[in-house]
Amino acid sequence: MNPAKRLEIFTRLRAANPAPRTELVYRSPFELLVAVILSAQATDKSVNKATAELYRVANTPASILALGIDGLSGYIRTIGLYNAKAKNIIATCAALIERHGGEVPHSREALEQLPGVGRKTANVVLNTAFGEPTMAVDTHIFRVANRSGIAAGKTVRAVEDRLMKFVPPEFLRDAHHWLILHGRYTCLARTPACPTCLIADLCEYRRKTKPATP
Repeated sequence: MNPAKRLEIFTRLRAANPAPRTELVYRSPFELLVAVILSAQATDKSVNKATAELYRVANTPASILALGIDGLSGYIRTIGLYNAKAKNIIATCAALIERHGGEVPHSREALEQLPGVGRKTANVVLNTAFGEPTMAVDTHIFRVANRSGIAAGKTVRAVEDRLMKFVPPEFLRDAHHWLILHGRYTCLARTPACPTCLIADLCEYRRKTKPATP
């Protein structure tokens, strides 16, 4: 895909959604961090339902740490892999208090040293909480980037690196939100909604779907 196409794609995505946001509900970097840890292999809707109850009771590292693994598990039991996630979140809360004064660190290295926090989670926090131009490549972004030709790659890291290289700088801060939302609601895994896609004429996917026959 050439630079002119990429520029037009992101120009259209911005015009359609000038201020994209994560669908996770949060009020602080810490609440976002916990929500992102919980969102692995879970829907944002299920995470928001669980954290709405949790954050009424505990929404700081100290207060969640005080719940303990069993107490926290009671609030997140409806989320997949909740036992492992509860252990990681409790360990992360302890680490935040011990190493960072109870604050979420503003560096990739420090974030990735927290239990349950990998590169993708760190990228989400850096971008969404701190405004950094990072690219958190999930299954939606991986699919859209490869299918459209925006930034093809065989691995998540390859797609991330190519997006960081090829997305025009003015769009980098919001690009991962646009691509996630596009993959979640338009460029669906099984049957992409090509007839209603606002970038269909720019997309290089060869097997575009056609309008349903009346």
